[in-house]
Amino acid sequence: MRHLISPRVRTAAVTTTAMVVLAGLNAPAAISYAERTYHAYKIDQPGYTARLGHWDLLSVPEKYRVSAIHAALLRTGKVLLIAGSGNDEKGFAAGTFKTLLWDPANDTFKTVPTPEDLFCSGHAQLPGGRLLVAGGTARYEIMADQVERAAGPMLVKNESPKSPRTFSRGTVFHSPDGREYRSVRSFTVPAATKTKTKGKGKHKRVKVKIVAGEVRAFVEAVKKGRDQTRSRPAQYRIDGLHGPDGQNVYGLAQAMTMDQQDYQGTNAAYEFDPRAERYVPVDPMAESRWYPTLVTLEDGRVLAVSGLDDIGQIIDGKNEIYDPKTKKWSKGPKRYFPTYPALFLTQGGKLFYSGSNSGYGPAERGRQPGLWNPRSNTFAPVPGLKDPDELETSASVLLPPAQDQKVMVLGGGGVGESKRSSPRTAVVDLKQDLKQDPGKATGKDLGKAPRFTDGPDLPQGTRYLNSVIMPDDTVFTSGGSADYRGRGGSDVHKAQVYSPRTNSFSPAAEPVVGRNYHSSALLLPDGRVATFGSDPLYADGENTQPGDFEQRIEIYTPPYLYRKSRPVLGSGPAEVNRGERATYAVRSRGKIAAARLMRPSAVTHTTDVEQRSIDLHVEARGRSVRVSVPKDPSLVPRGWYMLFVTDANGTPSKAKWVHVP
Repeated sequence: MRHLISPRVRTAAVTTTAMVVLAGLNAPAAISYAERTYHAYKIDQPGYTARLGHWDLLSVPEKYRVSAIHAALLRTGKVLLIAGSGNDEKGFAAGTFKTLLWDPANDTFKTVPTPEDLFCSGHAQLPGGRLLVAGGTARYEIMADQVERAAGPMLVKNESPKSPRTFSRGTVFHSPDGREYRSVRSFTVPAATKTKTKGKGKHKRVKVKIVAGEVRAFVEAVKKGRDQTRSRPAQYRIDGLHGPDGQNVYGLAQAMTMDQQDYQGTNAAYEFDPRAERYVPVDPMAESRWYPTLVTLEDGRVLAVSGLDDIGQIIDGKNEIYDPKTKKWSKGPKRYFPTYPALFLTQGGKLFYSGSNSGYGPAERGRQPGLWNPRSNTFAPVPGLKDPDELETSASVLLPPAQDQKVMVLGGGGVGESKRSSPRTAVVDLKQDLKQDPGKATGKDLGKAPRFTDGPDLPQGTRYLNSVIMPDDTVFTSGGSADYRGRGGSDVHKAQVYSPRTNSFSPAAEPVVGRNYHSSALLLPDGRVATFGSDPLYADGENTQPGDFEQRIEIYTPPYLYRKSRPVLGSGPAEVNRGERATYAVRSRGKIAAARLMRPSAVTHTTDVEQRSIDLHVEARGRSVRVSVPKDPSLVPRGWYMLFVTDANGTPSKAKWVHVP
């Protein structure tokens, strides 16, 4: 149910007359000027901000406004906003790819040259402070009713061991019946491999074995129309190749159809350097990926999982691992997941799959939450989740502190463009998995296994909810929509704060800007929360006008920043090893009660598997505090963290950046 006083528009002035008129209103048919005026007055009052916080729209010059699909906090304190083509096919065709750097400390902006379309890539924080960005968009989807050219995958073979062959975009393949198809991208076919083995017997002849090199390409008919479809497997001749070349290099295809053509991924990979403020290319992935998840492992390497490949098919379990030392990829454990699966590094090195995902893939496969051991490649399902068929576009978060090993799932909706959405939240205690080891459990703990239990419901069914871990051990959640991509004007203009300690929500100030698909939020080093993006399907509640990408940035200031004072964290080491202690100067009116290392976010599509908050043992020593960093690399992966200290009221300091090598 909507509030009578809309938070969508603010007006600075207020008059006594307007407030009196508003007080007499009961259920107005339209939101009046008086209502907007009173709301603007109300949300600026000290009592309101002290209890619920406050939202502010950031003033962004027009030339710096981007359609932010991805958001990551860098170790410099700046925020990297990646748009790529920004879900704009015209921009994609024009090669217009965008990245913006925003410095929240002084609200300055800088555009960054973007080498290719990183729209719908994956990302992870690296141990040295760089951001790994992998995958992206090679081709936009074409819906079935808009397909004009028959198309399909082509397996290109090279039976010559002499050298690889490179072909440009638009290379033409000829079918046996004379139809022509062209490649939508350039491609390179590896050379064939040639091996020699000595034969057995009296003559011992040398046997030569040649295995053709091969690569997959996507092709479309040169001519439009259904008469260009093919339903039978065939070998295709490549235009311009004759004689031995034409015999050795050729294409094989099963069919050419007028079916829907899904988005296609790239295998590109880059490290974003926060000091040089540029993308640095690294070795490409073996698989092309669109909508992949990148998750940090306990040894600092990064696992890339799922995605749509170079012909628009969901990858069937071919995962790979990036080593930041060698800057190369290697094969990972094979396991299938739907796109953008929420995978969290847990104590002991296993990955917990919460079931949250962003949709591509069959409804009956890969949707079951569970614990995945990448070493043994075993998967243990975790039961107990209500509305398990409404996990698409749900949010998941490793609740603070990380030592508690509890993961929360929030909201979500039905598969695909379903109208269904869920208000459900649920929490699983993964410590029960650790207790399965008989050497670590006794008595009643033996035989228990992790299981979801119901949490408090959200105010309403919500997809695309943004969830941010706060320095005071709460989780701030905001936005989302009740229907797919905000259909029917269903954006949820609400925010709330979840307390893991009490397992309850409390209300927060309501945002002005609606946020649904392609929205994100993250914690800033000063303790505020910034929200970005939204990609509504329609601009109106009647679903008649196409929507526009939301480029406004809105910032939430929590109630703890309206208190009279906050701790000030001073000098101290910029690097602390796991298992060691460090001392920092501090000024505070009250006693320092807690310290947290908070890993910076890298978020897209409601999926943020990077953020985590680690409890540090703290000793207050007059005007300084001594903190102890846990030894466990699965709790504290290598990298840069924000160090916050909080007083007894839960008021945090500004963060100090600390490196854990």
